[in-house]
Amino acid sequence: MGRRIRILGLFLALLFGLLFVQLNRIQVVEASKLANAPGNSRNVTNQFSTPRGAILTADGAVVADTIPSNDVYHYQRNYPNGKLYADISGYDSIIYGLDGVEAYYNKYLQSHSLPITSFSSLINPKVGADNVVLTISSKLQQTAQSAFGSLRGAAVAIDPSTGAILAMYSNPSYDPNLLASPSGTTETNAWQSYLKDPAQPMLARAYRRSYPPGSTFKVITSSAVFDHDPALAVKNYPYETQIPLPDTTNVLANYAHESCGGTIPSLLAVSCDTGFASIGLDLGASNLAREATAFGFGQVPPIDLYGAAASQFPSAASFATRLPTLAYAAIGQYNVQATPLQMALVAAGIANKGVIMAPHVMKEITDSQARVVSTYADHTWLVATSPSTAASVTTLMEGVVTHGTAAGIALPGIAIAAKTGTAQVNLSAANQASPNGNDNWMIAFAPAQNPTIAVAVVVPAQPGINSGSTGAQYAGPIVKAILSAALGVGSGG
Repeated sequence: MGRRIRILGLFLALLFGLLFVQLNRIQVVEASKLANAPGNSRNVTNQFSTPRGAILTADGAVVADTIPSNDVYHYQRNYPNGKLYADISGYDSIIYGLDGVEAYYNKYLQSHSLPITSFSSLINPKVGADNVVLTISSKLQQTAQSAFGSLRGAAVAIDPSTGAILAMYSNPSYDPNLLASPSGTTETNAWQSYLKDPAQPMLARAYRRSYPPGSTFKVITSSAVFDHDPALAVKNYPYETQIPLPDTTNVLANYAHESCGGTIPSLLAVSCDTGFASIGLDLGASNLAREATAFGFGQVPPIDLYGAAASQFPSAASFATRLPTLAYAAIGQYNVQATPLQMALVAAGIANKGVIMAPHVMKEITDSQARVVSTYADHTWLVATSPSTAASVTTLMEGVVTHGTAAGIALPGIAIAAKTGTAQVNLSAANQASPNGNDNWMIAFAPAQNPTIAVAVVVPAQPGINSGSTGAQYAGPIVKAILSAALGVGSGG
């Protein structure tokens, strides 16, 4: 009997020991994990019970701040001009979490232990939130919004020398205030409404959506000429309305069956498809693919926002059995895809003597006393081409404005370098009676020889735009408005 009692006692002691170990594991080892678990309602309540740092533009406009809330959370996120900055700010939602700057710089914006800077702060540690100051100009952001009107599309403006994003806007946009409501019903209804909207207001077209870049890609094709086969820069291509494609009976025709030809300055100025298709075939798949890669295609731009899309150019090997498609790739069609951010970086790379700086929306982090905590360190992303090639392509792009397809964006007293783009795409019958449409592009930078701003705008195919639309017609006025506002020059109508 005594032996059985001892065995039972040992067994019970073992159970108590295991229970003790488990309790300590939960309280010590797993404490942080459990406290921060998504389903922990106390954690959510604590998160919204303290003020969050502000998000400000470079010129002081409030993008996001915190206001008192008469509910269990005590505070509510507020976006005074929600739709204007939604692409950048994102949202801070009780149900759907964080997006945009709210997500990327959350560790600064949320309440956290402040650095120890004195003996007093060592004895009495303080908690607070920092502010994020953006590179965005409220003036340029508002200009972009106004210039789009009811058109769908996106615009990106960037400082070529630093990579600072000066404006980034997608139209239509959404109101993040509805996703920052203390009411779960309000958040859910808004979320479902946005997702069901065929216009996709929550799609950040500026950096998360790619489109065929059309003739704006001819800037890269031109760069490839100077980098890999300079003899093509002086080759005289015959005037033609269409050219036969190799290994097929098909032809590639110019827009509206226009006749064009000559050397590369003439070809780029009028955006001659037959000429650039021939240049692409002369360059070869390897050289063109190498140049696209050098400018960032196939890579995700290192912008300080989550979810940026990579732009795409087919591999050189993919053209081996489909040589005609190389002609189309050279003019930015076939399987070529680019985001507005990527094409803004292409323009910025040419503007910055061949160097593409890493794009960024954060200028600096400041504390509650406006003291600088951290500053974004400008740095190179890619060396796309040489200064001499960039200079040659800049001259070509100036010709597009002085006597070519982008003449409509000219500003008095300012030399502008630009390139138009019109990519033929298909629309579903549900969206437009005619299945055909164009994605309309323009990229530009100015002043051409001392650039302070580079811009990319896309107005994709959409209901209400006829199948004969062009980049000059739809993207051009938006580019002109942004350049005019940035440079302080009247658009001249």
